[in-house]
Amino acid sequence: MATASTAVSGTARRNADLLARRSAAIPAGIVTATPAFAARARNAEIWDVEGNRYVDFAAGIAVCSTGHCHPEVIAAAEAQLHGFTHTSFQVMAYEPYVALAERLNALVPVAGPKKTIFFNSGAEAVENAVKIARLATGRTGVIAFAGAFHGRTLMTTALTGKTLPYKRGFGTLPGEVWRVPFPIAHYGVSVEASLAAMDTLFRTDADPGSIAAMVVEPVQGEGGFHAAPPAFLQALRELCTKHGILLICDEVQSGFARTGRLFAVQHAGVEPDLVTMAKALGGGFPIAAVTGRAEVMDCVHPGGLGSTFGGSPISCAAALAVLDVIEREDLPARAASIGETLRARFEGWSRRDDLLPIAHVRGLGAMMAFDVVRSRGSDEPDPEGAKRVAARAFELGLILLSCGIYGETLRFLTPLTIPDEVLEEGLAICERALAV
Repeated sequence: MATASTAVSGTARRNADLLARRSAAIPAGIVTATPAFAARARNAEIWDVEGNRYVDFAAGIAVCSTGHCHPEVIAAAEAQLHGFTHTSFQVMAYEPYVALAERLNALVPVAGPKKTIFFNSGAEAVENAVKIARLATGRTGVIAFAGAFHGRTLMTTALTGKTLPYKRGFGTLPGEVWRVPFPIAHYGVSVEASLAAMDTLFRTDADPGSIAAMVVEPVQGEGGFHAAPPAFLQALRELCTKHGILLICDEVQSGFARTGRLFAVQHAGVEPDLVTMAKALGGGFPIAAVTGRAEVMDCVHPGGLGSTFGGSPISCAAALAVLDVIEREDLPARAASIGETLRARFEGWSRRDDLLPIAHVRGLGAMMAFDVVRSRGSDEPDPEGAKRVAARAFELGLILLSCGIYGETLRFLTPLTIPDEVLEEGLAICERALAV
């Protein structure tokens, strides 16, 4: 009889068998979008345990922007493995943490001198950015936006602007979180309407002098890839400056070349006070960061911030290699090129009667999306249609994710290193999945 360890390492694995083991061992609260189990991956391709190949248009939810197992990222992590794997930066510091902080301080679009601290996940970064903002301002209120996704910790769940599945049943969430509509034209919310709602909030419920921070995604991720209009971000900057509020830009999903700029907020020419990052920074290794104005970051007393595993030496080494790859391969320009290809294809699909009706082609750079709708020319979302397209695409060999307020959006997060022929292959599969 095989032991558990033998079974796990055996070569005769099947997706169905692993799904049964998963069901028995792992709680239902964590969902997996596809029914297959990965065995290996390279650049924009993944092979499952049965040898089936998939074109990857998800990149681990925008994590593998430099592709799966980029040789330079793997080499950097491997070199660090031969030195040491962990000391905890709070016990004995190490150079990769300092070097990565220096790189980000030079790159993040925050005015003046900057400082950086590392964590393990995007949610941790946002949670700690709020802590920093509260201490720096002596205030406790936080403003977030409808449709936002900032994580699943209690504070970031409170900031997240979607009830199901993120909030339902979890009880009382941290207070003094105020919500304002996010400008999405086809949902009937203009920039002017969103700012008017902010004004109403300040006049009726939340004195701006009580607000520590506004937290905004320059491009909403899980909310449906809606880019904040530049005028909106510029207005938020002005409001924050006027009222002494700190502007936190959540670049967890949109950062590191995804939108055609290193950070999405750069499209608006806005400088936030704090920026949160994760996902693509580590190239597949877990790491998150908060970079902010030095005088704000230094407000926290010694010991008030920290994480046992935050800024793992392996992840820091990998992240330094990621930044090298982004610069040398000019991935912002590559993202813009991918985005042009995607937009042209999507707009062509939107005019075809032999495909499911789609609308609202949108995005910045390679952070592109469209909605599946009930009928051509309609704004009525069709979340079940989007789900069917993603499932059909997977059957045909393409990993594709949905998102959006109603689940009606298909989002495209190809590795920025994807070869043109693999990009075309994936788009051809998506077109087949959309066929009526």
